[in-house]
Amino acid sequence: MSQPIALVTGAAQGIGYACAEALAEDGHKVILADLKGDAVIAAAERLGGHGYACDLGQPDQIASLFDKIEADHGPVSVLVNNAGLAVPGDFLELSLDDWQTVLDVNLTGTFLATQRAAKGMVAAGIEGAIVNMSSINAQVAIPAIASYCASKGGVMQLTKAAALALAPHNIRVNAVGPGSIDTEMMAGVNAKPEAMARVMSRTPLGRVGTPREIGDVVAFLAGPKSSYITGETIYVDGGRLGLNYTV
Repeated sequence: MSQPIALVTGAAQGIGYACAEALAEDGHKVILADLKGDAVIAAAERLGGHGYACDLGQPDQIASLFDKIEADHGPVSVLVNNAGLAVPGDFLELSLDDWQTVLDVNLTGTFLATQRAAKGMVAAGIEGAIVNMSSINAQVAIPAIASYCASKGGVMQLTKAAALALAPHNIRVNAVGPGSIDTEMMAGVNAKPEAMARVMSRTPLGRVGTPREIGDVVAFLAGPKSSYITGETIYVDGGRLGLNYTV
């Protein structure tokens, strides 16, 4: 039996790299894609995989990415839609361009990659798994990142719709919703004690999560131990969403 292929987007660093690392340890041939071409190739080499430069906000680049992967390696069995970004700003001043840039990558890119991966799986008779990266901000919100919150709420609903559409093909679609994770996106918070104190006040476990803690949940959802789970979003947030109030 050939080695299953897992594609992780936004995988040059942080959560994406941790997802690829966990999947590689589970026996997948890992393919990493990222806007940062040199960085993703180097990251893939560390895992014994292959790296491809791709802007997940560009539909033609997504199509080209899958064409290249299928030509070089065959269809993917696992897709992890991790690529994403946030553009902070005052809600009243948020430009349409900035709004659209976030939606293009976080939501439309996730849809297009999901659709293209699923087509390859169906054509090859692969009973695969797709894991999308949502966020606790699909459920709660931060006014300074309205487009990010909207995109992640969209990912949550896209996950449900895709799961229903692909269930007849035995392709499972789930999502992971991280809370506060120690990544580059949190670097500014980490550097400010007062900001970190606010984060900890609403995190019952009393610490930020690690990228690998997200990667391990992604690997679980991509693997056989989650074979009867589809259409779900698992929130990995240290208990934040269950918190009624802070003191």
